[in-house]
Amino acid sequence: MADGPLIVQSDRTVLLEVAHPDAESARHELAIFAELERAPEHIHTYRVTRLGLWNARAAGHDAEDMLATLDRWSRFPVPPSVSIDIRETVNRYGRLVIERNDSGQLVLRSTDAAVLAEISRNKRIQPLLIGRPSPDSFLIDAWARGHIKQELLKIGWPAEDLAGYTPGTPHPIELAEDGWTLRPYQRQAVDIFSEGGSGVVVLPCGAGKTLVGAAAMADTKTTTLILVTNTVSARQWRDELLKRTSLTADEIGEYSGQMKEVKPVTIATYQILTAKRKGAYAHLALLDALDWGLIVYDEVHLLPAPVFKLTADLQARRRLGLTATLVREDGREGDVFSLIGPKRFDAPWKEIEAQGFISPAVCYEVRVDLPAGDRLEYAAAADDERYRLAATAPAKIGVVRTLVERHAGERILVIGQYLDQIDVLAEALDAPKITGATPIDEREELYQAFRVGEISLLVVSKVANFSIDLPEASVAIQVSGSFGSRQEEAQRLGRLLRPKESGNTASFYTLIARDTVDQDFAQNRQRFLAEQGYAYTILDADGVAAA
Repeated sequence: MADGPLIVQSDRTVLLEVAHPDAESARHELAIFAELERAPEHIHTYRVTRLGLWNARAAGHDAEDMLATLDRWSRFPVPPSVSIDIRETVNRYGRLVIERNDSGQLVLRSTDAAVLAEISRNKRIQPLLIGRPSPDSFLIDAWARGHIKQELLKIGWPAEDLAGYTPGTPHPIELAEDGWTLRPYQRQAVDIFSEGGSGVVVLPCGAGKTLVGAAAMADTKTTTLILVTNTVSARQWRDELLKRTSLTADEIGEYSGQMKEVKPVTIATYQILTAKRKGAYAHLALLDALDWGLIVYDEVHLLPAPVFKLTADLQARRRLGLTATLVREDGREGDVFSLIGPKRFDAPWKEIEAQGFISPAVCYEVRVDLPAGDRLEYAAAADDERYRLAATAPAKIGVVRTLVERHAGERILVIGQYLDQIDVLAEALDAPKITGATPIDEREELYQAFRVGEISLLVVSKVANFSIDLPEASVAIQVSGSFGSRQEEAQRLGRLLRPKESGNTASFYTLIARDTVDQDFAQNRQRFLAEQGYAYTILDADGVAAA
């Protein structure tokens, strides 16, 4: 019997013994195709899912690679049923192929007659098939390219899209590698994306996803539409492109609530695309404004549901999704897979940290006791009120003050979910605050003052979760968050991971009201980071105050 760190079970769960000396090596290989479900102290539970297997297959890993990982690290023999299931599931990817015939029409092709018979009888797929030019193929309506991929994925037959892409209007773009070069993993991510033509690149926060986007633009040399989460992010993209590429200010447009510019490279917010006027999407003309050759989706894990429907019109364009985590709390990872493309490249956080490209970080969970009065109010509250009461407990304020004093001289972000709590924190700490109501220009001024050290403490809402470049932030104190959101936890830690000139290790604190739903949600929030190899040290609030 081997002495590996894994136990593979017949229900496709995989147990990882955290204390085992080979646990990190096994975790690294397992995460390619399995998803972490639970991460308590000693045994982590992963599950092998169909989508995970198909993402791994699209990234170049075959069934034998995955089974070799399980065999190499498993303490007991892998159950035969699991081996068979993995082989058969992986083998489903690519059995259906979307391509173009000599006339340029879209064709769905398979050498498996039974598969074609199955899908042709499906009530959702049947209307999308408009002809049968040969026994091994169906014609697909041009508009249905994205829709049929969604429907095929739902019934367990992911189609490999080899139909190619319209080149778009050519536009010269070069990287201006003056004093810098792409890191090896960035170059590798771009090369793999360029081979596939569409898909998602997963890199840790602070690892330079924007540079991957810029390099993909330089590779394709075409008009590009970049979709981002907010206007601050749009302007950061613009600044980075001006700095890192041959593009000039006249070639880059901003399409947001404030400006409506359409240029060869246009940066638009998701919000403007989903804005409605008189019941209709008012800005969809942007998608047809130019012959885009590349669409870049920043923070693709946040893609709003309406944009999924819009992307069906963009299937003929190259599509690049960028994210730190493909986790979606609404479970629509399958839509990212089918409409944007499969995961093409994924670099584990700890691996990039070991190479010195992101800052090391230590995570703490600080548990706060509610006073008797607050405890009684919580106990008597309705279920939908309890999380807010626990998350905004006044008892957290003193702990925040103590942590701020402990890290005097460092640049600190205090992060909250609720606006009234943010107001209280800003007043208690005598610190500036940034919320969704803060004007864009004022936000940028405060961020810049923080970057250069004019201010060392900022109280921020969830608007600072995404695409905010604050390289010298070394401490984050999370006072409240979006229930059990794993991707938010990852994004908030990500604010600290850009390498520091000081060389400091980052400190990430999460304040939790003990014995409440706040504590329950925290366990779910931490799952993604546990998968990346981060451990949470649990501290008692009284101990923090006494230290």
